[in-house]
Amino acid sequence: MLAATVLGLAIAVWTIGDVGLKDIVQTAQRMGPGGFLAICAWSLVTSWLLGGAWHAAAPGEPEPPVLLFAWARLVRDAVSNLLPFSELGGIYIGVRTLTRAGVAPPRVYASFVVDLTTEMASQLVYTLFSLLAMAPLLMGAGAAGLRPAIIGGTAVMVACIFLFMRMQKVVLALAVRIAAKFLPETTVIGEVQAELTRIYAQRGRVIAAFLFNLAAWTASGVSAWFVLELMGSDIALWKVLSLEGVIFALRSMAFVIPGAIGVQEAAYVLVAPLFGLAPEAALALSLAKRARDLVIGALALLVWQINESRGLMAGR
Repeated sequence: MLAATVLGLAIAVWTIGDVGLKDIVQTAQRMGPGGFLAICAWSLVTSWLLGGAWHAAAPGEPEPPVLLFAWARLVRDAVSNLLPFSELGGIYIGVRTLTRAGVAPPRVYASFVVDLTTEMASQLVYTLFSLLAMAPLLMGAGAAGLRPAIIGGTAVMVACIFLFMRMQKVVLALAVRIAAKFLPETTVIGEVQAELTRIYAQRGRVIAAFLFNLAAWTASGVSAWFVLELMGSDIALWKVLSLEGVIFALRSMAFVIPGAIGVQEAAYVLVAPLFGLAPEAALALSLAKRARDLVIGALALLVWQINESRGLMAGR
């Protein structure tokens, strides 16, 4: 993990240095403080959509509020992105947030599996749309060097989705055993599997989770287009949506690097010119997205830590 992080940082520094830090900063400054706050606010909309997907995957009585699931997802992403706990750490904190709020543990674990499955499936749909939209560009001579990486990233994504679907019971059992070491509740794996079967039987809720996740991927792409507009880059919305889909695919090949540090930046520089986007604008977009995640994630972690401290004090 440490070696992968160092490698990613090295790639990021080299990429930024090659393009020119001064040009990148000048491009990013066109966004202004108001524009940055706007994209932060839009990110909260995306978090609400992700929370809606998790909530849709957790049918039951009494019906917990969507905002609770949105908050759990926001904290989960903040921990994964900003703390050295990897994705598993973020998942644990997100699950713990819901169980401490009173949601039954079997429902939380099973709904997480359904939510993750529909999220991966929606990402695949979004990426395939991107590849279809940019097919003429991929067939051009200028994309010859990128075709293997883009197709390879998509293939890795497809393989992971099908592998996860085939091994859901194994993954679920592992997740429950990990959680059982930290949570005071005793959860029987059979109960979680029964809840998982019950959720999948309600196809309307599963489809809703898929659509919410697909809307979240699309909203993320729209956010990127908005950032570029604020920076003065005149580029069509469909091109940005396609660009973001390709970036997601390339990031899938770098799952061992936390946050795809360096890989995301290099991918923007390599792919953006195919859409007529200048490398400094693409890197400014990437850094703006990371700054947004840092600000929102830090605030989420601060509120989460305050809530945790209050819970400990109340317990004492």
